[in-house]
Amino acid sequence: MTATSPTTPSLDDWIAEHAEELIAFRRHLHAHPELSGEEHATTETIVERLQAAGLSPRVLASGTGAVCDIGEGSDRIALRADIDALAMDDLKDVTYRSRIPGRAHACGHDVHTTTVLGAALYLAHHPEIERPVRLIFQPAEERVPGGAISVIDDAGLDDVNEIVGLHCDPRLDVGHIGLRAGPLTSAADMTTICLRGPGGHTARPDETVDLIPVAAQLVQGLKERTLTHLDRPDELRMAFGAIRSGDAANVIPTSAVLKVSVRSRTAETWAQVPTAIAAAVDELVEGTGAVAEVEHTTGVPPVINDATVTERISGVAHRHLGADAVTAASHSWGGDDFAWYLREVPGTFVRLGTRNPEWTDPPLDLHVGNFDADERAIGVGIRLLVGAVMRG
Repeated sequence: MTATSPTTPSLDDWIAEHAEELIAFRRHLHAHPELSGEEHATTETIVERLQAAGLSPRVLASGTGAVCDIGEGSDRIALRADIDALAMDDLKDVTYRSRIPGRAHACGHDVHTTTVLGAALYLAHHPEIERPVRLIFQPAEERVPGGAISVIDDAGLDDVNEIVGLHCDPRLDVGHIGLRAGPLTSAADMTTICLRGPGGHTARPDETVDLIPVAAQLVQGLKERTLTHLDRPDELRMAFGAIRSGDAANVIPTSAVLKVSVRSRTAETWAQVPTAIAAAVDELVEGTGAVAEVEHTTGVPPVINDATVTERISGVAHRHLGADAVTAASHSWGGDDFAWYLREVPGTFVRLGTRNPEWTDPPLDLHVGNFDADERAIGVGIRLLVGAVMRG
């Protein structure tokens, strides 16, 4: 791991002293994951620890998640963590493996939460804090359009001038962070297409509307046809995730449902996508006799990091993590509802390296059952977040 700056011995000592507690906290969350909107026990655990530190957290009106202020005055900075887990099995053979079948912290939200909590515990007892802080422990990041909206609606960004968030990056070695000004992630939407026809006997497909070939035509041609309706076709990615139609081999179905994931790199393309897809579906279905209904579900905008804040955090990282700690983050086609915050206030979303360079297996990925993190990343994240507050 990259050596930390000699200007932060107090913080380094504090992290070393509390490392065991922080790791235990993370492992408790990991073993007891809760889905979006169901994070009641997680919220209670966070609130109790903040209260034990003398802080006064407020549970959000949605019933899960919390916000908590440290310090008074203007120029408040928010530190955000997401607290929900994924609906999938934890496949690791570790003592802190999920105890709830079909639930897993496979995206690192337990690490994010522990890192922001650790920064809070340090800041709560250090009067040299240079600017007021708002801690945001956000629920439902994994649920479209994201729990960030409920935080904003519940005054979570009131009086906040800047926001910083972290996300685990299992392909980046621990001790390093990834930064990128401008678009970092993509907008993530879903489109559902329902095809309808009269149905019939498979012996006479010429006498009815054969929906399966029409559905296949959409699968094969929707992306290319949609691109023709966009100003920047290179900024779109589409993939079908589900197709459902029919029950018997000798019956032409009366309906077919297709679901497609839609990713847009910029806000401009994101705004054009619903109309472009609708037009493409009409063109592909025209003349087949099928009736198409298109439902476009808006997800999250692209994360667009503020250049000034990103540059400032880069300087913080160099001072507190080391000269070689910062790498250039690549654009991701994934999405994150941190984007909603950035539409309200300037900020930056940081990639936090969680890979142990001594691991010999291929790099892990997010949203897979064997996801895990080198827990030294918690201390790295705390150094960065405290540095962001302390300005040096």
